[in-house]
Amino acid sequence: MPHKFNDGRRHKFEKKRYRITNWADYNESLRRRGDVTIWLSPEVEAAWRAERRKTRGGQPVYSDLSIVTCLTLGIVYNQPLRQTEGFVGSLVKLMGLDLLVPDYSTLSRRGAGLILPMKARASTDGPIHLVVDSTGLKIFGEGEWLENKHKTKAKRKSWRKLHLGLDLVTGEIACSELTTDDVGDPTALPELLDQIDGDVTRFIADGAYDGDPTSDLLVKLFGVDVEITIPPPKTAVLSAEAVGNPTLRDQRIAAIRTGGRMAWQVSSGYNQRSRGETQMGRWKMVIGPKLKARSFPNQKTEARIGTYILNKMTELGRAKFEVVA
Repeated sequence: MPHKFNDGRRHKFEKKRYRITNWADYNESLRRRGDVTIWLSPEVEAAWRAERRKTRGGQPVYSDLSIVTCLTLGIVYNQPLRQTEGFVGSLVKLMGLDLLVPDYSTLSRRGAGLILPMKARASTDGPIHLVVDSTGLKIFGEGEWLENKHKTKAKRKSWRKLHLGLDLVTGEIACSELTTDDVGDPTALPELLDQIDGDVTRFIADGAYDGDPTSDLLVKLFGVDVEITIPPPKTAVLSAEAVGNPTLRDQRIAAIRTGGRMAWQVSSGYNQRSRGETQMGRWKMVIGPKLKARSFPNQKTEARIGTYILNKMTELGRAKFEVVA
């Protein structure tokens, strides 16, 4: 619900307090996220150079693994491609390795359409409780400051839309997709769900996903037992068969009419969707609110690497909470 819904009586609500039960482990994981101890294993060193191909044409010098490694370090330390080239070169020199480092033009060219050797997938083998949400990321452009200073003609702002699917069980990003800003959330959903090779037993999303196409897609991919939690709009009406054979959407509409939308959110677990919004804030805090790459294929690679980075940080450890008041 919007924040202003309870703004007039918010002082009457007692805010819940939580306590971290694994503070020592969580504190150590936060410290390890900033550890700059970097080395290349013998396996990575052996796979740094590209395999010689037997077909006609020029021979590649660097493998996909080396390109991914350089781009990942550039995103982690928020460096442009030229600075990334110098940074990786200094690391190789400090480690005393006899390896060539890709230059910035090679990183830009190879980054377009790069297939990552790793997959953004939750590390558990159990069912997934999926929360899907999207947010906007700025891309390279003149910006509002230049328009206001020089009184230039305002033009349409350029954005990219980042779609993320968070697994509530593990806290990892199970799927991600970057699209243009004119792609709707339900339209991007099939590409997201194709990245998941496990069973989704619970799906939570906002009202933008309300409709038969989303429900039919989820039932088709994960079976009729998948629990779908999507709030209907205020103007939603019951279907013609609501009396004798109500659908899941009819049941949600009836529950909201009976007990109110706030009570339905608590009973259905829809409040867990806030964790998806928190994940978006974490992305913009750690990775950044703006994409550095200028072409769309490179931006998609940058988004996939950002997903991989956040999942690696989550693997180091995350906080466990319990309510104390």
